Amino acid sequence: MINRLFGTSARLVHLASQPITFSQVSKTARGLLTTMQHTLTVFGLSAVAVLALLYLNPDAAKKVSQLLHPETVAAAPASTVVAAAAPATVQDAAVETKQDKADAKYLGNSKQQQNVTSWLAKRYRVAGDAANMLVSTAYTTAHEIKLDPLLILAVMAIESGLNPFAESPMGAKGLMQVMAKVHHDKFENLGGAEAALNPVANIKVGAQILKDYVKRTGSVEGGLKTYVGAADMEDDSGYGAKVLAEYKRLKMVAGGKKVPTVTPPAPTQMVVKSAPAAQPAAAPVKAAEPVQAEPQAEALATL
Repeated sequence: MINRLFGTSARLVHLASQPITFSQVSKTARGLLTTMQHTLTVFGLSAVAVLALLYLNPDAAKKVSQLLHPETVAAAPASTVVAAAAPATVQDAAVETKQDKADAKYLGNSKQQQNVTSWLAKRYRVAGDAANMLVSTAYTTAHEIKLDPLLILAVMAIESGLNPFAESPMGAKGLMQVMAKVHHDKFENLGGAEAALNPVANIKVGAQILKDYVKRTGSVEGGLKTYVGAADMEDDSGYGAKVLAEYKRLKMVAGGKKVPTVTPPAPTQMVVKSAPAAQPAAAPVKAAEPVQAEPQAEALATL
């Protein structure tokens, strides 16, 4: 068959160099048709032989099928993998949902932050942009260390009144009144102890110290008492109560409730002194000397 192809090609080359006649074209066409018929016959016989071989040898047929359709073979284990992974996917989704709820607790939302920012700016007479920066930093830090942002803000409010440059006679500095000399190691990655007056650094370090104290003592009250330096004392002089009261107000503000920015003073308790007991009948009464009211009783009566 190959010799025929070469012979036909040679004749075509030979004819190309001579004038073309109808008989030559006809003869060439018949040659090409004959060659094609022989070629198709050979391919047909080869196909029949291959099919017969595959029919008689199932293993060879399976290998050929795998080579021709690899995706069909891979589909079965893939479906098994998907079926096996389905419970894990549902479990992962549940874990992610819980994580999202936890994140929402620490991050809050824009409306909550706006309410808290506006209230703190009015209560402590801080510029709106500055208050927004402090609140945003508190929320971001709270999310990082898993601590309530409103508790951080309450400590900031009681410690410094949101004054980033506040400094106590004992050397406590910044918004959360951090003792930079004592906690200098916590400032190493934030610029050193000199960064104690940096609002962001001060919030991050102060919040971490508070978180450590709460975890160590097992309660917020104990953490606040340690934070103010009264861990070995009987009481903290009302520091914890002040922070928790401010925290309660912030929670109401974050929830959309209207809370006065000025805290009314505690009501004065009225002390009523009891009347003196009646004199015995036998006791003499001096009519010439009138009984005068005690000064303390008069002062209480005028309140």
